[in-house]
Order: sequence, then structure tokens, then C-alpha cells
Amino acid sequence: MISPQFVEEALDSARRKGLAVEPLLAAAGLPPVVTESVSAERYGALWLAIAGAIDDEYFGLGGRPMPLGSFTLLCHCVLHAGSLERALRRALRFLSLVVGDPRGELVVADGLAQILLHDAAEVRSPFAYRTFWIIVHGIMCWLVGRRIPLRLVDFRCAQPVQDADYGRFFGAPVRFGQPVSRLAFDEAFLTLPTGRDERAMKQFLRAAPANILVRYRYDAGLVANIRARLRQQSPLSWPSFEEMARQLRLPESTLRHRLHQEGHNFRAIKDDIRRGLAIDHLVHGRQSVNAIASDLGFAEPSAFHRAFRKWTGKSPAAFRRLAAAPP
Repeated sequence: MISPQFVEEALDSARRKGLAVEPLLAAAGLPPVVTESVSAERYGALWLAIAGAIDDEYFGLGGRPMPLGSFTLLCHCVLHAGSLERALRRALRFLSLVVGDPRGELVVADGLAQILLHDAAEVRSPFAYRTFWIIVHGIMCWLVGRRIPLRLVDFRCAQPVQDADYGRFFGAPVRFGQPVSRLAFDEAFLTLPTGRDERAMKQFLRAAPANILVRYRYDAGLVANIRARLRQQSPLSWPSFEEMARQLRLPESTLRHRLHQEGHNFRAIKDDIRRGLAIDHLVHGRQSVNAIASDLGFAEPSAFHRAFRKWTGKSPAAFRRLAAAPP
């Protein structure tokens, strides 16, 4: 589901062009006032309605319009790239030529593949950066046939009043007010082959953009089911992989294969939840670091320290001090 805040941000782009939003909402099958989350299909229909009205598939957010048909041409451009890295570099060049600003750059360092967005002039809105990430990440995931989990998402702009949906949407730490907007994932994904053909692309385009909003989201599919089950329990009582397969009534091999298709494994899901719990305890709680380590199921505090450094690049104590420091 797509939050009403995201719908309102899309409508703002139409208002800036002097358009009445009621016909656009009606064309997408949405009420005149959207107060609840909407389906990806409805939001996708709204996206297409706005794009058709202003002849810009990027909501008028770029230095130049992204004319109707640009997304289709982008898919043709990356279809036979061979590897995700080549496809991603082609996609960023294409978008730079069409949109002009912001300009995307792929930087690989320290085991991370980072897509940096460079603004020629003023800082853009969170909606502008988020929409760019949705387009690029959605195409990337479709090309390799699996979700590419994200490690972090930075926004150059200030934090919006309602930002909770950003973290839920991307499933990664989200930071605002950073020197540059960037999206990062593990470097190893760049070597994945892109195995799509013309027929698959036609099917993909028929369902776009709704499919890139929901199919490869962090909170969709089997992974979301497992996350929900684990969050209902203390990490000390989490089931083993074998027990989780029994709970889901799936053979272990099938569960392993389906998690792989979504870009995950069982251990990574547990680590991701532990990371979120650890950060929440350190920022909002008063427990000692050793007590947090015990509650999260670490046998030794030293194991928690090593894991937390791997997750954030900082020790738990240093992270807590940084979070408590005034801005």
C-alpha cells in the first residue's frame, strides 16, 4: 500500500503545473480527498494520469521533462546489457541525458555500490529523490528477477514532517540533511546477469509503474511474512530455519529458493531486525549495551559489538553518544 502522503506529493506536482487534481484522481479511481493508503495499482494509475497531463513521467521534478515513452526507451536501453552494473550505468546515462538534473553516478567503494544524485542547483524535495530511486531500483530488480536489498538511503533535503513511511518503504536506514543523496546496496549484486527478453519486457511495461511500486518493495511477499512473525517474538525465542519452514508449511529447499528470489536469506532477515531493535534501544532506551546484547540474543557482548560495527560502522556506545548529541 502507498501512503496518502505520497499521493499528496504527487498531486502537488500537478498543482504546480496549474492542473485541477480532481479529474486526475477520478481517472485513477481515487476519491477527491485521499486520507488512507491506496493500492500500488491506484497510485500507478495516478502516476500515469499526471504524466499524461503534463507530458512528463518524472512529475516535472527534473531539469528537463521526461516525455511520455521515456521509461519504455529506458527499458530498451538496458535490456541486453548483460550484467547489472552495465545496465545500471546505461540507465543513469540515459536519465542524465533525458532529465539533465539530477544526474546519477555509480560509485563502488568499500563493498558498497552507491548511486549518488548530483543537483546542479537547489536541493530537491524528498518526493523527487524518492521517485528517482523507485524508477532506478525497480528496473534493477526486474532485470535480475529478484529484490536487491538496500543498505542505506540518504536524502540531501531536510527531513519531512511525516517521514516514517520512507524507512518502511525502502527497508533500510534513511537519513535526511546529508551532503549528497545516495542509495547503496552490496557491491556483489553488480555482477548478477540480466536475463530478460523482449517478451518479458512487454509484460513488465504493461504493469508499470504499479509493479515497481509493489513487487520489489521491502514489505511485500514472503520476506514480509517472516519479518512479521519474528517481530511478534523476542529474539531469544526466534525459531530456527527448519522450524520457520514448518510454520510456513514449506519444504526447506522451497523456502530457501523463494527467499533467494526476493534477495534475502533467513539469517539476513534476522540480522536486519536485530539491527533495527539495537538502534531503537540505543537511541530511545536506557539499557546498558551489555543488556541490549543479551536481549537481542547475542551470546557475548563482544559479538554484539562486532555485529553493530558491521551494520553501522560505529560501536554501540559511539552510536548512542552521537544520537544523543545536539544537532
